[in-house]
Amino acid sequence: MSLVRRVATAGLLCAVPWSASAQTASAQTTTLTVKAVNKLDLARPSQTIELMAKDLAPIGEKDLRKIHVTDAGKELLCQAVDLDGDTKPDQVIFQSDFAAKETKTFKVAPGARQEYKKEDFRAYGRFNRERYDDFAWENDRTAHRMYGAALETWQAEPLTSSTVDIWMKRTPKLVQNDWYMVDNYHADTGEGADFYSAGPTRGVGGSGLWAKDRMWLSKNFRGSRVLAQGPIRVLFELTYEPYDVDGTAVSEVKRISLDAGQSFNRFQNTYKPAPSTPTVAIGIRKADLASKETSEPAGWFAAWEPIKKGASGNMGSALVVDPKLRQSATEDEKNVLVIAKLTGDTITYWAGGGWDRSGHFADFAAWKSYVDAFARGAQSPIEVSVTAP
Repeated sequence: MSLVRRVATAGLLCAVPWSASAQTASAQTTTLTVKAVNKLDLARPSQTIELMAKDLAPIGEKDLRKIHVTDAGKELLCQAVDLDGDTKPDQVIFQSDFAAKETKTFKVAPGARQEYKKEDFRAYGRFNRERYDDFAWENDRTAHRMYGAALETWQAEPLTSSTVDIWMKRTPKLVQNDWYMVDNYHADTGEGADFYSAGPTRGVGGSGLWAKDRMWLSKNFRGSRVLAQGPIRVLFELTYEPYDVDGTAVSEVKRISLDAGQSFNRFQNTYKPAPSTPTVAIGIRKADLASKETSEPAGWFAAWEPIKKGASGNMGSALVVDPKLRQSATEDEKNVLVIAKLTGDTITYWAGGGWDRSGHFADFAAWKSYVDAFARGAQSPIEVSVTAP
């Protein structure tokens, strides 16, 4: 039998030992072959391959945490992901690097349940009640947070905002728990810090519904749930109470994911009821932008700005939207905005940022090149087929 899926980008390639019991099990049970094709003429490092439960059904192993993947005999790090919060994983993900136009094959077999070490983790996130209800998440390249209910009434510095904040990193280590612990994350002690003031702006990829030529914004999130905690992907949802959108009360759920090895988050916003004016504004804070550029055919907007608060260097920020959904661009007092239409009651887009001191992006040209490659990859996912004897 043959099953075919097209999957999106993200991730990091890691290796962990495969136990003898896993090897024995694979010798006794069906082995699947995964063929993955990069159809683009560019190298694509750290791509995530997604295998759904139905793709893996021929193996006969219902516990997806026992699935193993090898590349030429070398085991790759796998993660079972629960997409709906019912505690039963729905897919298995793993990662690999692809050269331009490269085709790769992988073997999939059952084995012992996956067990991870701390050093395997390249993506992680959690709710932080101790920091007035932040939700913070990160990977080996970047870190973010969004604001919960308690921050609205914090006596020292109250803030009502559904912005997306970004923290600069120059280490692949996961650092947010340590930074929160010492409560000194505005100072760079060698790993990076929080130099960015998102405040009431849209920050790096915050959004609002768009009607009558203005944004309609929610308050801070009221609920959160984590669906995947790494080591490859962090996936979570934030819920927002109904807010006014041109006379209609609309509630919102944001589903956000970040994979290791990537500088872009995937945002999927769902609105109930579906707005009568089905458009959304997605923003980048414009206060300090020194350079900016748009590619309408590729669906991206990229910006570059100096870091003025407690550090040297520059940071890039960017949005990527499906060109078929993009309608226009505009600005308000605080933000550069891309206006896009919903698909039913949902919008999906990508947003992220990077720091030139991280070693990933030397200048604005390098940042734009990365953004353009990511946008091209979003429109042409790695093509995957799964076959069994």
